[in-house]
Amino acid sequence: MDQTVFDRRTFLELGGKAALAGVAANITVLRPEFSPAQTGSSSNDKIRFALIGAGVRGSQLLQASLRVPNVECVAVSDLWDARLQGAQEYAGKPLFTTKNFQEVLQRKDVDAVIVAVTDHQHCRVVTAACSAGKDVYCEKPMSHTVEQGFEMVEAAQKNKRVLQVGSQRVSSILYAKAREIYASGALGDVFAIDAYTDRDTASGAWVYPIPPDANEQTIDWNTFLIGAPRIPFDAARFFRWRGYRSYGEGLPGDLYVHLLSGIFFIANINEVPTRAYSTGGLFRWKNAGRDQPDVIATLYDFPNVRVSVHCNSNSNAGEMTSFYGTKGTLQINDSKMTFTPYVATPGPETYSTIGWPAKLRNEYLAHWYAEHPRPDVSAYKVEEGETFAAPAHYDEVVDHEAHFFHSVRTRESPVENEVFGNHTAIACHMANESYFNQNVAVWDAAARKIKT
Repeated sequence: MDQTVFDRRTFLELGGKAALAGVAANITVLRPEFSPAQTGSSSNDKIRFALIGAGVRGSQLLQASLRVPNVECVAVSDLWDARLQGAQEYAGKPLFTTKNFQEVLQRKDVDAVIVAVTDHQHCRVVTAACSAGKDVYCEKPMSHTVEQGFEMVEAAQKNKRVLQVGSQRVSSILYAKAREIYASGALGDVFAIDAYTDRDTASGAWVYPIPPDANEQTIDWNTFLIGAPRIPFDAARFFRWRGYRSYGEGLPGDLYVHLLSGIFFIANINEVPTRAYSTGGLFRWKNAGRDQPDVIATLYDFPNVRVSVHCNSNSNAGEMTSFYGTKGTLQINDSKMTFTPYVATPGPETYSTIGWPAKLRNEYLAHWYAEHPRPDVSAYKVEEGETFAAPAHYDEVVDHEAHFFHSVRTRESPVENEVFGNHTAIACHMANESYFNQNVAVWDAAARKIKT
């Protein structure tokens, strides 16, 4: 006899409490294949790269890249003297160092560059690198403005360069499994997706400590201001730049972009949302000198699905991305992902009959049960779903770097290429435009502009 799958609630109603004792969701620990890192086994295949921007994220990317086989860092550029020293310490050897990134691009021993400068200088550095014949890994968000994003797309395609954007979830084994489940149709139709990520520390709010040697002699302040208003030296803006609209995209550019790139990857979305509406405010960190909000929530319209994302100043709930389908729910919570099938079981309508006389109510129920006989509980099983987890110490950043270097070798376009990266960046720009203009942001695809 075929076993019909019932949800837990219906099963309990059928008297299956005892049968459920001890039942738990199955947990599968995924195995990293890490296949992109295994290509290129000879010294002739070695890729030599330079790091442009050796701050917090740049240093993390450097360390992750050095775990990928057969790649080598040969140069580093940054606007602060101390970071040039720090990068060499992470690399474990002397590197060519300079404050002028153009000197890095002129080197013939540099095949590719990792760009981890401030958002407002991404376009300037990336387009120059593409023109110089270098492949580019660009930290997220890809652009600081819509116009810059399209300029970067054109530069990469015109010069036939690999450009991968740095939202590592598209390379995560956990997200790959989620994408597989989504593509299988197990979720049914998905019309709603919700995601949030929260941080409650000063570091999470970019209120970083100012080093004691920060001054105009150790920092190239004039270069930092290229593409931004000219103001006197301000060490806080240099080290806490994400909190200022002149240099960064705030929470959308720092955190939304991760959520959105993961959602896009799983749901096979590669387009700009049609509309976005944001609300929020600057509450907890309003005395930190920033002009970006510390609480923000955005609703996005896509042709066939609605997506909601938000960030606040409390980390108690961690992070969650949820896909709500007509046949199941898929939720990613930090390093675990759970798929729970949902089976809508038939039942009589009881809520709307509350006001009926007992005689009519009983006649309705008798008629309904005559047409829908209650099943034998022994003929049914409960579908609990399955939980997948990344292994301990798994680092998706290393996999993302490995995918980049694999694309450099093979010339295959990465998943998070310039088009994908531009679409997610525009979604972040739309969130900011809506928030700061206090209006709905609408994407005009023909004009390639955001209208509010």
